[in-house]
Amino acid sequence: MLEKQLKLARTKADETLFKSVTRERIEQFQRQWFAKFEAVLHQNAFGPTWLKDERVASLVSKGLHELDGAEYRLDCYCIMSNHVHTVFRLSVAESNLREVLNLKRRPEFLSSYPGLSDIMKTLKGRSARKANILLGRSGSFWEHENFDHVIRAGKFQKTVNYVLNNPVKAGIVKEWRHWPWSYCRKEVSDKL
Repeated sequence: MLEKQLKLARTKADETLFKSVTRERIEQFQRQWFAKFEAVLHQNAFGPTWLKDERVASLVSKGLHELDGAEYRLDCYCIMSNHVHTVFRLSVAESNLREVLNLKRRPEFLSSYPGLSDIMKTLKGRSARKANILLGRSGSFWEHENFDHVIRAGKFQKTVNYVLNNPVKAGIVKEWRHWPWSYCRKEVSDKL
């Protein structure tokens, strides 16, 4: 009996270790893939570069600020020639969630505030329409997919630095504050 319990415990420990190692390898692969993808984007030679047009960059900037305070708290952004990085905190909070049961009698949480997918749809939809009019074009403006990430505890400052230093890394400016299409909320920039 004891031998069976020990074998079962060892099997469970092995499974836990395997899951942990597998998760780490997947996360490592994702980080490496994202780094390679970002390296291509930062060359500014790939994909449409409509955001080089100051009118387009300006309307994207204004669009990000329009939802600040209502849909999210805008912490920072950087608009490059072919992509945009932004960091914001959703307005949804535990205090404004309400629990309801769905048809399968499982709890769901609803909020009067929009979720990330709704916010991205609004941001991309508004800016795409306006940008296409400015550029005299039609069709898709943004990639369908968003490369969104949850910022883990203790990684906020590192993420903000990464976002703001995009034009520095690309060799366009020596300091992020010199890039006209970067923004950082004062409370955040004071800590940089």
